[in-house]
Amino acid sequence: MKVFLTGATGYIGRVVAEYLQKAKHTVTGLARSVESAANLRDLGVEPHLGDLRDAASLRAAAASADAVIHAAIAWGPGAGAIDGQAVRAIQEGLRGSPRLLVYTSGVWVIGDTQGRVAGELTRLHPPAVVAWRPAVEQLALETGTVVRAASVFGRGGGRIGEMVRHARENKVIRVVGNGGNHWSFVHVDALADLYVRIVQREPRGELFLAADGPAVTVRTVADTVAAMNDSRVEIWPLDEARKELGPVADALVMDQRIMSTKAGRLLGWGPKWPFVLDEIRSGTYVEKS
Repeated sequence: MKVFLTGATGYIGRVVAEYLQKAKHTVTGLARSVESAANLRDLGVEPHLGDLRDAASLRAAAASADAVIHAAIAWGPGAGAIDGQAVRAIQEGLRGSPRLLVYTSGVWVIGDTQGRVAGELTRLHPPAVVAWRPAVEQLALETGTVVRAASVFGRGGGRIGEMVRHARENKVIRVVGNGGNHWSFVHVDALADLYVRIVQREPRGELFLAADGPAVTVRTVADTVAAMNDSRVEIWPLDEARKELGPVADALVMDQRIMSTKAGRLLGWGPKWPFVLDEIRSGTYVEKS
């Protein structure tokens, strides 16, 4: 199967491309520059020059693929408009065929779960930074499948990787709010495995939550990172964090407990990767001497 992958040079996309190739699929990746194209070739991925704002390029790539995984996003002003236009362009390329679009979303769109465990049917209360996303999810569901990923970790990256870098460079980790709120996580390899299962089984009109293991308080995560990197945790009041982070600060203090068995029931997807705290203590976030 030939799969067109946006975001193929990114943290998630590189691992998704790896898993697709292991499953004997051919991967074409969106490349915004000659340098990105060269990086993709090094990964065994065929580059397709273009951009999320280039509708013609997206249509052409989708039209020549057996499936499309949209894992890129242009964060910043106009993110919603750019993402919606990209999905429409991909759908135009797939029009008239049974080929699948897999759209990448995130659990932030659910909003604060207020101490409850959220599933696929939980009513959405998205924070301002992703208020545009439910409409794009609904658009994507017209021709494919939506994956709402929890906070992605593993292979030294993601938000945990940012914490580790701050701890090593500054000997301090700043936690927005009091740290008592929960985050849910998914290992990047687990997420990539889920994408492969979706591409191969082609569920349509389905929404999957991708969370691997129980939710953990942000303070517990930060304390674990601090203990492994001889650093300390510093509370960052929300009002102050907003001045630097903008609306992202409000998303970081949401309490989110995410759990679902749907992907396991329909696709046989199950947790077989390290728990987030174990990965911090003994995995890819440990500094090698």
